[in-house]
Amino acid sequence: MYNAMLGFAALVLAACQSAPETPQPVTLEPALESGIPLQPPLAAAGVPSGSAIMHQSVAVTPPGKGVPTKYADFSGLWAGRLEGMYDAKLAVQTVSSNGKVTVTYAWGNLGDNYPGEAAGAGRIVGRTLKLERLPNGADVSFVMRPDGALAGTVTLAGQTYTGAFLKLR
Repeated sequence: MYNAMLGFAALVLAACQSAPETPQPVTLEPALESGIPLQPPLAAAGVPSGSAIMHQSVAVTPPGKGVPTKYADFSGLWAGRLEGMYDAKLAVQTVSSNGKVTVTYAWGNLGDNYPGEAAGAGRIVGRTLKLERLPNGADVSFVMRPDGALAGTVTLAGQTYTGAFLKLR
């Protein structure tokens, strides 16, 4: 009986698992004006170990008509690389008319941190989106550049990492 129960439990667990989503190639356009250089996209063949992975259930709600353009421009899914090698993604999920946002931020290997994802909140002041401190202790901010890219800054464990983020959708 015990072995039958274990077999049934294993069957149920196997049925609940699904194949990982195949990443779609992303084409990043060169920046028109660069303070932080843009980096090439990840290889289309697969997601390298240590990459930032955002859960597929993360959804972006388009800003309402009452949201100023300077805030609405932040809405969407963004991808970038810090220091040209550390993969990261930002989903600005909601934007309110007063500049408050809800986000999901995903990071790959970064310093001694393993890849992870955190939901959070932040606020846009001027052209800067500042997130509340992430659970891993990181302070994260993004500045909207004139070319429409975001200049990202992550401070974690005394180290500062910068990189450009481009809007995917």
